[in-house]
Amino acid sequence: DVQLQASGGGSVQAGGSLRLSCARSGFTFDTYAIGWFRQAPGKEREGIACIDSDGSTYYPDSVKGRFTITSDNAKNTVYLQMNNLRPEDTAEYYCAADLLPICYDKRSYEYWGTGTLVTVSS
Repeated sequence: DVQLQASGGGSVQAGGSLRLSCARSGFTFDTYAIGWFRQAPGKEREGIACIDSDGSTYYPDSVKGRFTITSDNAKNTVYLQMNNLRPEDTAEYYCAADLLPICYDKRSYEYWGTGTLVTVSS
């Protein structure tokens, strides 16, 4: 079975950094695209980063220049490095995987991991 598990969340002050991890099992990472999503209370789940099977990365303007997604296939893990965090980054963060997803479209991902909570205080 395909399984994903996100970890690394926590509480930080504005301007701080966190690195989230998405560990996988049950499929070959380098054939799947991986997306990171977040959902704040009362808001829709939004895509914030994705990495293709060829290593191409994509970010929306809201996080571009602050967040970086990387993949370590040897460790079966995808990371999301988050720098210069802002209070508006507070949310539950999820990773997802699919063979050919539309990067920021949550409906195009079949596999989802558990979330990890990020709280940024001002």
